[in-house]
Amino acid sequence: MNSYRYRRGQKLYRSRNGVILGVCKGLADYFDFNVFWIRVICVVLLFLSGLWPIFGIYILASLIMKPEPVRPIETEAEQEFYDSYVSSRQNAAQRLKRRYKNLERRIHRLEDSVTSREFDWDRRMNT
Repeated sequence: MNSYRYRRGQKLYRSRNGVILGVCKGLADYFDFNVFWIRVICVVLLFLSGLWPIFGIYILASLIMKPEPVRPIETEAEQEFYDSYVSSRQNAAQRLKRRYKNLERRIHRLEDSVTSREFDWDRRMNT
């Protein structure tokens, strides 16, 4: 439990290691409860209320809950990117494209500066 989400405000995620869609394991991780008892409660509620209400709630929860990140989130910037990626993958991809285009422009300006005659002349004079 050394990851960012446990130290600075735990988030509710579907677990990637769950049995059926990871909802019960995600709830158990969020509430720091044993997953066995969460599953027992779900099965008891399933039999007491009938098949469809609890099954429908379970499917709805699996659609609403975001999947757990593959690697632990360590900074707030990573959390922000993960949230934007999960909510809209196209926007996250466009944001990455803009960022790398900006970096490419900066690299081109640096290359132009370093390969210019003035840079070479200044380097020779200052040595």
